Amino acid sequence: MAHINSYLTFNGNCREAMTFYQQCLGGELIIQTVGELTLPLAEPLPPCMENCIVHSTLVNDALIITASDMVPENGLIKGNAVSLLLNCNSEEEARSFYADLSADGEATHPLENTFWGAIFGDLTDKFGTHWLISCENQD
Repeated sequence: MAHINSYLTFNGNCREAMTFYQQCLGGELIIQTVGELTLPLAEPLPPCMENCIVHSTLVNDALIITASDMVPENGLIKGNAVSLLLNCNSEEEARSFYADLSADGEATHPLENTFWGAIFGDLTDKFGTHWLISCENQD
């Protein structure tokens, strides 16, 4: 069956963001820069883009986040149409991820028990990414 993974786009700070996510969520981070590309490009990129991230992947069990610095020609437009939903295995894990990801960001909705039987909250991290943190009640 097909899977859907998040793909985040940054404007020059992909490495910083993905390293932050690795510190918060754990896992293995693989980063490929423009300068490491071995395939010839149709149009050469300016030397200032050599350290830009062409593709990165953070994997921790079933958690996969992919990202890049490759901004489209019309620029990077941040909005609220996409959130990352992080389904946690325990309340302790949810609280830890919430605290780490909200550092220097905005804790918009603290984790709390919900009417649908989960602990749920949301935040916007210091890179502008919106996260939904959820854990089904273990009772």
